[in-house]
Amino acid sequence: MKVATTTLVFCGAALLSLGMVILYSSKGYQYLLLQSLWALLGLTGCILAATLDYRKLKSVSWLLLLVAIVLLGIVLIPHVGLKANGARRWLGIGSFRIQPSEFAKLALILALAHYGDRYQRQMPTFLRGLVIPVSVISLVLGLIFVEPDRGTTILVGLVSGIMLLIAGVRWRYIIPPVLAGLCVLGVSLSGDRMRSDRIYSWLHLEETRLGTGMQGYQAMVALGSGGTTGLGLGNGRQKTGFIPEHHTDFIFSVVGEELGLAATLAVLATFMVLVVCGAFIATRARDTFGLLLSSGITFLIGIQAFINIGVVTSALPNKGMALPFISYGGSNLVVVLTAVGLLLSVARQGVVRSARSSNPFQEHSSPQLA
Repeated sequence: MKVATTTLVFCGAALLSLGMVILYSSKGYQYLLLQSLWALLGLTGCILAATLDYRKLKSVSWLLLLVAIVLLGIVLIPHVGLKANGARRWLGIGSFRIQPSEFAKLALILALAHYGDRYQRQMPTFLRGLVIPVSVISLVLGLIFVEPDRGTTILVGLVSGIMLLIAGVRWRYIIPPVLAGLCVLGVSLSGDRMRSDRIYSWLHLEETRLGTGMQGYQAMVALGSGGTTGLGLGNGRQKTGFIPEHHTDFIFSVVGEELGLAATLAVLATFMVLVVCGAFIATRARDTFGLLLSSGITFLIGIQAFINIGVVTSALPNKGMALPFISYGGSNLVVVLTAVGLLLSVARQGVVRSARSSNPFQEHSSPQLA
């Protein structure tokens, strides 16, 4: 367990440090200072979460989810929620902004983990395993969907579905709501000109390189021009106006252009190792709550990184989503660092398996703390 936690901390610290360096190269000292303040807040949350017994969060999990739902509702109120690029996703005053959907991700994971732990014997049933949790999930997804934020909706839906399966929900119960969600998403995209144009540009990147597909095309140019070793830190050209949002959604392209293929592969490998560490911690969790909590956090970070990198490399349609630890954005950084702290808390309370046991999944009758 010590190897897993040490590796997890190292991976998180490496990605965070890389993000700070690339952000300074992309936007300069002012953005680096702001991100450093958010990182300080996130590291504080990480330390507090790591030292806290994660099981105490059961008593406040539903309260946290209720607060998140209220914030998601408030952000939709005209003149209260801040609107940008056609979406109403932020709350704040002046330059200080928070994104409620980021906090809703973690709150929903906590609530589902608590629910799965409390009703673990009833999760294979239709009512407890599907109707009740899916009703709660649908409420959160609906509020995020109408902001609109299709990418976060898909991300949260995927993580929630995986957590329900791990909790014991039957496959045949999961398939109908998944199909219904895909139908709703398809109808929504067909009636949304901007997002349907993004899908078209993804399929015809060369044709739309001067219009809707400019971000994706220029990101590919950046990755290609970087070669194996990159143009050198600070020498990237695409960040000078060719790639909008290069410090947030498309920061991975800056990494590829300035540090090259070696750095992008290292980032991919680091995220993969982080996911493996999270999965290992989940298998050693003391209880079902810890198993579901660490699984949800691990899949949240892993899938979000996969979507972001997939968009930048044009493997997926353009969808604004932060790259964990690296992209500029306070809400996401605070939530991700706090989530890592919860992983460390689960590991700290985790079960140590006996090296002499013939069955690696057999626990001691009186487990020790890692």
